[in-house]
Amino acid sequence: MQSILELRHLKTLHALRESGNLLRAAVLLNVTQSALSHQIKLLEEHHGVPLFERKTTPIRFTPAGERLLQLADSILPQVANCERDLARLAQGVAGQLRIAVECHTCFDWLMPAMDLFRQRWPEVELDIVSGFQADPVGLLYSHKADVAIVSEMDADESVAYHPLFRFEIVALIAKDHALAKRDYLVAQDFATDTLITYPVPDEMLDVVRQVLKPAGINTTRRTTELTVAMLQLVASKRGIATLPVWAAQNYVNRDYVLPKRITADGLTGRLYAACLPDLSAKAYFSDFVTTIRESSYLNLQSIELT
Repeated sequence: MQSILELRHLKTLHALRESGNLLRAAVLLNVTQSALSHQIKLLEEHHGVPLFERKTTPIRFTPAGERLLQLADSILPQVANCERDLARLAQGVAGQLRIAVECHTCFDWLMPAMDLFRQRWPEVELDIVSGFQADPVGLLYSHKADVAIVSEMDADESVAYHPLFRFEIVALIAKDHALAKRDYLVAQDFATDTLITYPVPDEMLDVVRQVLKPAGINTTRRTTELTVAMLQLVASKRGIATLPVWAAQNYVNRDYVLPKRITADGLTGRLYAACLPDLSAKAYFSDFVTTIRESSYLNLQSIELT
């Protein structure tokens, strides 16, 4: 019997199971949804059996699909480990990634990604530069950090920026706030209220940079280091906070505060991994970026890969 199976077919089925639907699997694999559908159709026609049940959420695989997933679970990790071993032979195994972050909510997705990366590259030393960093890119130049997680790309050509993902930032208000019945908030809605934020400069806040400043709106600021303290202030009608959807989701699910889109189109934030150019060529750094993207996309349903 001649097999038409290729690694890409197994990767497709694995991504489909992990992500739950064709669209998210296509994004995860960086291919079009039609290309994924075509791959699956060819496999089904060749073997004469369906691989999963249509119109089920989440996707339910047939016995044939489950059998191919068993093969994927066996082969794909071996291939990935082999590729890492080849990279180790070519580039050496030693390395370190000291990570500086400028966002208080990054740890929600960064820590799981780091745990997964340690399994893949146990010989690479991972560490987080202590404390919140107002200028993490500056630590790259002084060699106090190897990777900076930032929300904006600088025009400086001596730093390489690797896109991680984009996400929606929502406004959080008290359940009985005067704006509770609004579908979304606009810049003027922040003018007469207090903006509750982490203690960071204005230029590091997407809502200020992208919404308030262009509209000429200045607000009263109140700051706190802790997310829970921020949401307590919001719930007691002390002001409005803005957070990534994933950081606010638990509080929203508990009906503690109300989320509101910021502008009709929503406010989008982006994150990048910045490093000096030499590090970009290292296989373990490339895999670190890939691990962050994959882990975050699968665990934070509200993000989109860039």
